[in-house]
Amino acid sequence: MRWLALLPLAIFAGLAGFFLSGLFRENPDALPSALIGTPAPSVAALTELPGRASLTDAVLADGEVKLVNFWASWCVPCRAEHPQLEALAAEVPVYGVNYKDAPADAVAFLEELGDPFAAIGVDATARTGIEWGLYGVPETFVVDGDGVVRLRFAGPITESVVEDTIRPAVEAAR
Repeated sequence: MRWLALLPLAIFAGLAGFFLSGLFRENPDALPSALIGTPAPSVAALTELPGRASLTDAVLADGEVKLVNFWASWCVPCRAEHPQLEALAAEVPVYGVNYKDAPADAVAFLEELGDPFAAIGVDATARTGIEWGLYGVPETFVVDGDGVVRLRFAGPITESVVEDTIRPAVEAAR
Protein backbone atom coordinates (compact mmCIF):
# COMPACT_ATOMS: atom_id res chain seq x y z
CA MET A 1 0.00 0.00 0.00
CA ARG A 2 2.89 2.38 0.64
CA TRP A 3 4.04 2.19 -2.96
CA LEU A 4 0.65 3.53 -4.12
CA ALA A 5 1.37 6.74 -2.24
CA LEU A 6 4.55 7.18 -4.34
CA LEU A 7 2.81 6.53 -7.66
CA PRO A 8 1.65 10.17 -8.23
CA LEU A 9 5.17 11.40 -7.47
CA ALA A 10 6.69 8.93 -9.94
CA ILE A 11 4.21 9.94 -12.67
CA PHE A 12 4.93 13.64 -12.05
CA ALA A 13 8.69 13.08 -12.20
CA GLY A 14 8.37 11.15 -15.48
CA LEU A 15 6.24 13.82 -17.12
CA ALA A 16 8.46 16.63 -15.85
CA GLY A 17 11.52 14.89 -17.32
CA PHE A 18 9.77 14.44 -20.66
CA PHE A 19 8.75 18.10 -20.91
CA LEU A 20 12.14 19.39 -19.73
CA SER A 21 13.93 17.34 -22.39
CA GLY A 22 12.05 19.38 -25.03
CA LEU A 23 13.59 22.58 -23.70
CA PHE A 24 17.11 21.40 -24.42
CA ARG A 25 16.79 20.31 -28.05
CA GLU A 26 19.41 21.70 -30.41
CA ASN A 27 16.89 23.78 -32.37
CA PRO A 28 13.37 23.70 -30.96
CA ASP A 29 11.99 25.59 -33.98
CA ALA A 30 13.28 23.08 -36.54
CA LEU A 31 10.65 20.91 -38.16
CA PRO A 32 11.70 17.28 -38.43
CA SER A 33 12.05 15.59 -41.81
CA ALA A 34 12.07 11.90 -42.58
CA LEU A 35 13.97 12.70 -45.78
CA ILE A 36 17.29 13.60 -44.17
CA GLY A 37 19.87 11.05 -45.29
CA THR A 38 17.60 9.51 -47.94
CA PRO A 39 17.43 10.01 -51.71
CA ALA A 40 15.39 13.04 -52.72
CA PRO A 41 11.89 12.13 -53.89
CA SER A 42 11.20 12.14 -57.61
CA VAL A 43 10.30 15.36 -59.37
CA ALA A 44 8.94 13.54 -62.43
CA ALA A 45 5.39 14.79 -61.73
CA LEU A 46 6.48 18.42 -62.17
CA THR A 47 5.48 20.27 -65.31
CA GLU A 48 7.39 22.91 -67.22
CA LEU A 49 7.25 26.64 -66.51
CA PRO A 50 7.13 28.32 -69.94
CA GLY A 51 10.45 29.76 -71.01
CA ARG A 52 12.46 28.13 -68.19
CA ALA A 53 14.68 25.04 -67.99
CA SER A 54 12.90 22.10 -66.32
CA LEU A 55 13.87 20.47 -63.03
CA THR A 56 14.37 16.72 -63.55
CA ASP A 57 15.36 13.69 -61.48
CA ALA A 58 18.71 13.58 -63.30
CA VAL A 59 19.54 17.08 -62.05
CA LEU A 60 19.05 16.00 -58.42
CA ALA A 61 21.90 13.46 -58.65
CA ASP A 62 24.22 15.28 -61.07
CA GLY A 63 27.25 15.26 -58.76
CA GLU A 64 26.75 18.84 -57.53
CA VAL A 65 25.44 20.06 -54.19
CA LYS A 66 22.32 22.10 -54.76
CA LEU A 67 19.39 23.85 -53.12
CA VAL A 68 15.80 22.94 -53.97
CA ASN A 69 13.44 25.75 -53.04
CA PHE A 70 9.64 25.40 -52.97
CA TRP A 71 8.04 28.82 -53.59
CA ALA A 72 4.97 30.59 -54.98
CA SER A 73 4.17 34.06 -56.28
CA TRP A 74 1.30 34.41 -53.76
CA CYS A 75 3.66 33.68 -50.85
CA VAL A 76 4.74 36.85 -49.01
CA PRO A 77 7.68 35.14 -47.19
CA CYS A 78 8.89 33.86 -50.59
CA ARG A 79 9.17 37.46 -51.73
CA ALA A 80 11.09 38.34 -48.55
CA GLU A 81 13.61 35.51 -48.98
CA HIS A 82 14.18 36.13 -52.70
CA PRO A 83 17.28 38.36 -52.30
CA GLN A 84 18.97 35.63 -50.25
CA LEU A 85 18.23 33.05 -52.96
CA GLU A 86 19.74 35.34 -55.56
CA ALA A 87 22.88 35.73 -53.45
CA LEU A 88 23.10 31.98 -52.81
CA ALA A 89 22.74 31.26 -56.54
CA ALA A 90 26.22 32.74 -57.03
CA GLU A 91 27.61 30.07 -54.66
CA VAL A 92 25.50 26.97 -55.27
CA PRO A 93 22.93 26.00 -57.92
CA VAL A 94 19.38 26.79 -56.78
CA TYR A 95 16.47 24.88 -58.29
CA GLY A 96 12.89 26.00 -57.87
CA VAL A 97 9.61 24.19 -57.45
CA ASN A 98 6.73 26.56 -58.09
CA TYR A 99 3.99 25.35 -55.75
CA LYS A 100 0.25 25.56 -56.53
CA ASP A 101 0.63 28.70 -58.58
CA ALA A 102 -0.62 30.08 -61.87
CA PRO A 103 2.23 29.90 -64.43
CA ALA A 104 1.65 33.50 -65.56
CA ASP A 105 1.88 34.71 -61.95
CA ALA A 106 5.10 32.75 -61.42
CA VAL A 107 6.67 34.20 -64.56
CA ALA A 108 5.64 37.73 -63.54
CA PHE A 109 7.14 37.18 -60.06
CA LEU A 110 10.48 36.13 -61.58
CA GLU A 111 10.46 38.98 -64.10
CA GLU A 112 9.86 41.48 -61.29
CA LEU A 113 12.34 40.14 -58.72
CA GLY A 114 14.86 38.24 -60.84
CA ASP A 115 15.34 34.54 -61.51
CA PRO A 116 17.88 32.80 -59.25
CA PHE A 117 16.85 29.32 -60.41
CA ALA A 118 18.99 27.11 -62.64
CA ALA A 119 15.79 25.21 -63.50
CA ILE A 120 12.17 25.24 -62.33
CA GLY A 121 9.39 22.70 -62.13
CA VAL A 122 5.72 23.48 -61.53
CA ASP A 123 3.87 21.54 -58.82
CA ALA A 124 0.31 22.56 -59.71
CA THR A 125 -1.28 19.54 -57.99
CA ALA A 126 0.95 19.58 -54.85
CA ARG A 127 1.86 15.92 -55.47
CA THR A 128 5.61 16.62 -55.39
CA GLY A 129 5.22 18.81 -52.32
CA ILE A 130 3.49 15.96 -50.50
CA GLU A 131 6.25 13.52 -51.48
CA TRP A 132 8.88 15.95 -50.16
CA GLY A 133 6.96 16.37 -46.88
CA LEU A 134 6.20 20.03 -47.48
CA TYR A 135 4.50 21.92 -44.64
CA GLY A 136 4.09 25.06 -46.74
CA VAL A 137 6.11 27.53 -48.74
CA PRO A 138 8.82 28.57 -48.66
CA GLU A 139 10.86 25.50 -47.84
CA THR A 140 14.42 24.83 -48.91
CA PHE A 141 16.34 21.57 -49.10
CA VAL A 142 20.08 20.99 -49.41
CA VAL A 143 20.66 18.00 -51.70
CA ASP A 144 24.15 16.51 -52.10
CA GLY A 145 25.70 15.43 -55.41
CA ASP A 146 24.33 11.90 -55.04
CA GLY A 147 20.78 13.22 -54.72
CA VAL A 148 20.55 12.67 -50.95
CA VAL A 149 18.68 15.22 -48.84
CA ARG A 150 21.04 16.71 -46.24
CA LEU A 151 18.95 19.57 -44.81
CA ARG A 152 15.39 20.78 -44.77
CA PHE A 153 14.69 24.36 -43.78
CA ALA A 154 11.05 25.41 -43.44
CA GLY A 155 10.32 29.11 -43.63
CA PRO A 156 11.90 32.12 -45.29
CA ILE A 157 15.66 32.22 -45.61
CA THR A 158 17.12 35.27 -43.89
CA GLU A 159 20.73 36.45 -43.85
CA SER A 160 21.27 34.76 -40.47
CA VAL A 161 19.76 31.51 -41.76
CA VAL A 162 22.15 31.63 -44.72
CA GLU A 163 25.13 32.06 -42.40
CA ASP A 164 24.08 29.74 -39.57
CA THR A 165 22.22 26.99 -41.40
CA ILE A 166 22.37 26.93 -45.21
CA ARG A 167 26.07 27.56 -45.86
CA PRO A 168 27.24 25.08 -43.19
CA ALA A 169 24.90 22.42 -44.62
CA VAL A 170 26.14 23.07 -48.16
CA GLU A 171 29.76 22.77 -47.01
CA ALA A 172 29.01 19.57 -45.10
CA ALA A 173 27.28 18.14 -48.19
CA ARG A 174 30.36 18.79 -50.32
